[in-house]
Amino acid sequence: MSKSLDRLTLLQTFVRIADAGSISAAARDLGLSQPSVSRQLAELESRFNAQLMQRTTHDLSLTPVGAELLADARRLLDSWEALEEKHLETEDALRGKLKVVAPIALGQLYLADTAFQFQKQHPLLSLSWQLEDRNIRFAEVGCDCWIKIGSVPDESLTIEPLGQVERLMVAAPELLEVYHQPKSPGDLEIWPCVALEPFEGGRIPLSKSSGKTIVVSPSVRLVTNNIFALHRAVLAGLGIAVLPRWFIEEDLNHGRLIDLLPQWRAPKLPIHVASLSKSYQPRRLQSFLEILRTEIPNLPGVEPPVGMNPS
Repeated sequence: MSKSLDRLTLLQTFVRIADAGSISAAARDLGLSQPSVSRQLAELESRFNAQLMQRTTHDLSLTPVGAELLADARRLLDSWEALEEKHLETEDALRGKLKVVAPIALGQLYLADTAFQFQKQHPLLSLSWQLEDRNIRFAEVGCDCWIKIGSVPDESLTIEPLGQVERLMVAAPELLEVYHQPKSPGDLEIWPCVALEPFEGGRIPLSKSSGKTIVVSPSVRLVTNNIFALHRAVLAGLGIAVLPRWFIEEDLNHGRLIDLLPQWRAPKLPIHVASLSKSYQPRRLQSFLEILRTEIPNLPGVEPPVGMNPS
C-alpha cells in the first residue's frame, strides 16, 4: 500500500470518527477493531504533531487544530472522489453518499419528496436527509449541501440563491371580529402578534409594490423559533403573524387564515444552497443541485432569485 493511500486512509478514518462521535462507533462503521481505529488516529496526530481530538470517558471533541484539519480533510477527500469519478467511472449511474441539511418545515413539507424521488431514481445512492433550522458548522457536520432560508454565515462556502420567499401578514378570521379589517399597516399597531425568531420581532416593515414601506410595531404576545408552533398559534387566534405563502397556501384557500393587507408584504427571504467549491463537488451533488434549481422556484409563493427569469 502506497504512502499516499495510507494518508488518505488515515484522513478517512479521522473524518469517520468525527462523524460518528466516538472511536468505537467509527470502528463499527468501518468494520475495524477499536484498537485499530485508535492507532490510526494516533498515527495521524503523530504525523501532524498535534492533538486532534480530546478524549474523556464519555465524550470526544475536536481540538481547534482538529476542527481545521477536519474541514481540510473533507475537501481533500471530496476532491479525490471527484477525481475518481472523472477518470474511473464508466457508467451513468450515480453512487456514493449524499448528505443534505434542509430547513425543518420546507424540508419536511416540500423538499423531502424531491429528495426521496431523486434517491429513488438513483438507487445506488445512500441519502442522509437532515432537517435543521439553526446555523450549522458545515465542515463539522460533513454535509454535501445546506439549504438555508436567510443568509448563510460562512464565506468559505459556495453560496447560490435558489429563490425568494413571499411573506404576508395573516390572522385567523375570529380576530377580525374583534379588531376589524385593517385598511393600512398602521391599523395593526393595536393587534396582538406572534413572532418567529430570528426573522421577526417588535418591528415589522411592510412594503407595497410601489416601494413605499411602513414599519409597524404590534404587541408581541408570543415568540417561538418553530414555524409549526407559530402556525398553530395563529390558527388558534393568538395574534397576527408574518408567514411564508408556501407554508399557508391551503389555509388561505380554505379561509382558515386571512391575508390582512393584500397590497402589503413583509420583506422577502432568500433561499440559499451552500456547498463546497465546484471543484470538490461529486457528480451526485451536481445532479441534486440541478434538481433544486428547478424545483424550488416552482414552490407556491417562491419567486426565482433576482436576475433569473421565470421558466
